[in-house]
Amino acid sequence: MEPLRINTRLILPPGELHVTFSRSGGPGGQNVNKVATRVQLRFCVLDSPSLGERRRARLMRQLGSRLTKGGEVVVHASSHRERGRNLEEARQRLAALLRTGLQVPKNRKPTKPTRSSKRKRLDAKRKRGDLKRSRRPHAD
Repeated sequence: MEPLRINTRLILPPGELHVTFSRSGGPGGQNVNKVATRVQLRFCVLDSPSLGERRRARLMRQLGSRLTKGGEVVVHASSHRERGRNLEEARQRLAALLRTGLQVPKNRKPTKPTRSSKRKRLDAKRKRGDLKRSRRPHAD
């Protein structure tokens, strides 16, 4: 198996990915009962020497619900009839999952409403109030 490229700075060596195959419930007819084409791909975030402490902490925080108690990310793929295609799909899913988990969100810059937007809002409120006031019966 070849290394898995997550992004430009992170490439996981094949030794850190654990692959198991089992019988799939997907398409394949009678073949389904004989051939193990379902792929289970595991990557341990806690024990990975490829990740630094910052990346590990970020992944633990972002993927908390997807991790096992042992700190592993588990991805299953069984949509294809061939083992190789399922393996490639599982690798792509894992890479996408880790890529999104490692993304740093942009800092929000707090902004204030402009003077003209405040004026427009107050004008609209005043106009609406005048309309409602004009509908009331006159008290003479």
